[in-house]
Amino acid sequence: MHAFTQTVLNWGLSGVFVGMLLESAYIPIPSEIILPYAGYLVYIGHASFLGAGLVSLAGSLVGAFISYEIARYGGRPLVERYGRYVFIRRHELDRADRWFQRHGDAAVFIGRLLPAVRTYISLPAGVAEMPLIRFLTFSLLGAIPWTVVFMVVGYGLGKNWSHVSVQNHVVEAIAVVVLAGWAWLLWRRRSGQDKSHPR
Repeated sequence: MHAFTQTVLNWGLSGVFVGMLLESAYIPIPSEIILPYAGYLVYIGHASFLGAGLVSLAGSLVGAFISYEIARYGGRPLVERYGRYVFIRRHELDRADRWFQRHGDAAVFIGRLLPAVRTYISLPAGVAEMPLIRFLTFSLLGAIPWTVVFMVVGYGLGKNWSHVSVQNHVVEAIAVVVLAGWAWLLWRRRSGQDKSHPR
């Protein structure tokens, strides 16, 4: 899988699109490497931050749509039957199922912010036949902060962006802390607005 990821990275922005598409379609290609590479492309002037971000998000949404449709029409048995050929892990599918059962539709948004869940969260959403527009909206909202944080990491590292692959877990931990802080602030703000506008 590492060799395949490196091959995708050699394709520039096209590789970013393909990598993010596959990562959102059950195939565990690490976006924690793809997105910093997108940030690196911005650093060397091969793309604008907005352009690279839109390409990344487009890949995520197309992949999410594909995985949703697979789950909607084929269900988990189809994913499990053929998933072993693309390194899909059963315990990750179980984790995504539990997450969706616990949090419902909001699990799609939250799941896109979690490394161990984001690749597979489309499965329970598709099986449950969550409304497609709602699914894609929550997927996009969850993908935006994840994309921005890792692209900023890649841009900040500059030519040393490849170190992300060596220190992947460290970068993941930092990104999750940043995203968790962002989600907490958003929740606090929303709670404050609810209190100031009682029903």
